[in-house]
Amino acid sequence: MNEDVTDREIVVSRLIEGPRPLVFDAYTEVRHVSKWWGPNGFTTTTRSFDFRPGGVWEFTMHGPDGTDYPNWIEFTEISPPSLIAYRQGTRRGDPDEFTSTVELVERGEETEVTIRTVFATREQRDELVKSFGAIEGAEQTLDRLNVYMKRTEGE
Repeated sequence: MNEDVTDREIVVSRLIEGPRPLVFDAYTEVRHVSKWWGPNGFTTTTRSFDFRPGGVWEFTMHGPDGTDYPNWIEFTEISPPSLIAYRQGTRRGDPDEFTSTVELVERGEETEVTIRTVFATREQRDELVKSFGAIEGAEQTLDRLNVYMKRTEGE
């Protein structure tokens, strides 16, 4: 039986212009993901990127105000071209890490991308929503992915 996590999750979904294999590549190749990852105004600097189960992506998100946000992702499950699952925090062993799954579903010439993020507690989720705009940030990130896909389709 699956545990009910609805009180401690965020789910954001968007149709992305482009076929699923290309959208998957945009998520899984550092030459792509570093160009669109993050909310509006953010840039990303990657220190390491090892896309495989157990592999790690270490990067810093740079906010428009100059603030740096260290990030650490460990990929836990990869099922090309439909699923990417990972644990994320500021560093390995972060007590506030959370888990995310990215599902990609073909919708004709578009791809529906759904990000499901589950936090340890409802309070942790609520704090990230209030203090960091987690929902808006995820929506903006998917918007940036869509813009990137329009510019690079067929690359």
